[in-house]
Amino acid sequence: MELEKVMAVQKMQDYLGRNVCSNITLSALARHCGYSPFYCVRIFKELTGRTPFEYLRMLRLTQAALKLRDGNVKVLDTALDFLFDSHEGFTRAFSKEFGVTPSRYSRRPSPIRLFLPSPVLSYYLFTQRGEKSMENKEQTTTVFVQVIERPERKLILKRAKTAEDYFAYCEEAGCDIWGILCSVKEALYEPIGVWLPKKLIPGGTSSYVQGVEVPADYSGEVPEGFETVTLAPCSMMVFQGTEFDDSDDSFCDAVTRIQKAIGQYQPAVYGYAWADDDAPRFQLEPQGWRGYIEARPVKKI
Repeated sequence: MELEKVMAVQKMQDYLGRNVCSNITLSALARHCGYSPFYCVRIFKELTGRTPFEYLRMLRLTQAALKLRDGNVKVLDTALDFLFDSHEGFTRAFSKEFGVTPSRYSRRPSPIRLFLPSPVLSYYLFTQRGEKSMENKEQTTTVFVQVIERPERKLILKRAKTAEDYFAYCEEAGCDIWGILCSVKEALYEPIGVWLPKKLIPGGTSSYVQGVEVPADYSGEVPEGFETVTLAPCSMMVFQGTEFDDSDDSFCDAVTRIQKAIGQYQPAVYGYAWADDDAPRFQLEPQGWRGYIEARPVKKI
């Protein structure tokens, strides 16, 4: 994968993301990244699996779904906001993509497969990074630590077979699980990557899963292939790093630094002990503006 090609597709991804509600032409997209329209379409589909306008259509449908889920809005107004020509055309596209009409979804939101594309540049930089070690980097790590209380709740999760981390999980379960989790309206918090305690790992399933926490009395729909487990109240020690640059592979270093800090941390100094058998350890999606965040269960001593 050539960096020049990756950068061109990343420019197109950024442009489409900024202009979801604007009329976009192929010539304007091509001018933005400095290549011919034909070449733009070819490399975009090569690296994302979709043409630019298939990609844009999916972005629009996903943002329309979130608007219908969270706001008291009319289907026709939503269709026009996202540049669909008519109520009927929007309904056909929405129903084909999500398996439910927009009017029905608006009345009773159920989990659907939202389109949450990954930046091609981040993937490229991670794969090029290889096994580069941080052991020889003289770098000061600032970590913010706090203890939070989690109530009894349920975790809607999707298991894999052998995955022990995010990338292995995506290889097994696919990269679109996050989109389904983000669509759960009743979610207490944002979706998480989870390392389960042994008691919650049936034979032949993975220690790492992705899921979202919902209220303990949740009785809504559970997406096909997912399941729920009940989590007892617990204390979580949360580790948060400093901001990092989203435009390169800094997120890899950010994750490594926090995980190294957790491995060296002595919770007993503050009256706690690790409680990995009591509750899942989890990570939030790395986002540069807030730093990488990971939490590990603890108990008072």
